[in-house]
Amino acid sequence: MGANKSFGSKKYFMNFIFFPHNKTNDMKLKTLLPACTFLILSSCNSNSDESSTNQSSTISAETKTPKIKEESVTYTLDSLNMNNYLVYDENVEGKRPAVLVIHEWWGLNDYTKRRAKMLAELGYVAMAVDMYGNGRMGNDPGAAQNLATPYYQHPDMAKKIFDRAVEELKKNPNVDQTKMAGIGYCFGGGMLLNFVRMGEPLTGIVSFHGNLLGTPANKDLTKAEILVCHGEADSFVNAQVAPFKKQMDSIGKSYTFKSYPGATHAFTNPDATENGKKFKMPIEYNAAADTASWNDMKEFFGRIFK
Repeated sequence: MGANKSFGSKKYFMNFIFFPHNKTNDMKLKTLLPACTFLILSSCNSNSDESSTNQSSTISAETKTPKIKEESVTYTLDSLNMNNYLVYDENVEGKRPAVLVIHEWWGLNDYTKRRAKMLAELGYVAMAVDMYGNGRMGNDPGAAQNLATPYYQHPDMAKKIFDRAVEELKKNPNVDQTKMAGIGYCFGGGMLLNFVRMGEPLTGIVSFHGNLLGTPANKDLTKAEILVCHGEADSFVNAQVAPFKKQMDSIGKSYTFKSYPGATHAFTNPDATENGKKFKMPIEYNAAADTASWNDMKEFFGRIFK
C-alpha cells in the first residue's frame, strides 16, 4: 500500500503534527492526535491483515504439493502385450494437456518413467509409451539396435503402435483431447518426427537428441509444432542437421531448432556417461544442456497449449 493511501510516511506525519508551539496550535494538536493515533493503528492493522493474507497464501500453496498418481495402461495389439506407464497429479482439477513420452532405443525403462513423472509434476497427464511390447528391453547396443531397426524400416508399423497409445491416453478423464503432445529421446525423438511428417494430429512434439531424417516431409500432412533439442557435439546426428532443415524449409514448415554447446548424443540422460564408458560409445550426460532443453520444452508447451 502506498504512503499517501495508508498515511504511513514518516515525512507526512512530521510535517503534519510538528508545527510551532502556541495556544492555538496546542488546541489543534489535541484535536489531531486522536485522529493520527487512529490512522497509525489502522495502518498497522492493515499491514497485519496483509501479512495474514500472505501467510494464508503461502499455506495454500504448500498444500498444493503434487500428489502423483501412477497407473499401468495395458492392452494387446496384434501379438504384442503393451504396458504403458500413466502418471498425473491428483491435485490438479479439471482436464489438462497430455504428453506422450517415447523412450530411447533401450526400451521403456526407469529413466523414461522419471521424465513422465516430471511432466506430471508440471501439471500434465503423461504417459510413457511401450513401443516394443512383450516386456522387451535392449540391455546392450546390439540388442537395442535389433529392437529399434524394424521401427525405422517400417514407420507405418511404428505409427500404428503409437496411435493405439494415443487412443488409450484419450480415455483418461483428465485429458484435454484438443491439447496433446509428445516428447521423445534418441529413438523416441526420431519416431515422433516420423509420425508428424506422416500426419500425426498432435499439437506439438519435442525431440531430444533424436534422429532427424526418416519419413519424407509433406506440407499437407506435417501440421504439428516442432521443437528439436540437439547436442552440437552429437556425432551420430550432426550430419543430418543440414538435410533436416532443408527438408522442413522446402515445405515451408516452421520449427524451432535448439543446439546446446558441448552436448553429445543422449545428453539428457544421467546414465549416458556410464553407458558411454561401458559400451565405448561417444555419449555422456550434460547437466547444463539437460536443464536448458527442459526449460526450452516448458516454454514451448506454454506457447502451444495456450
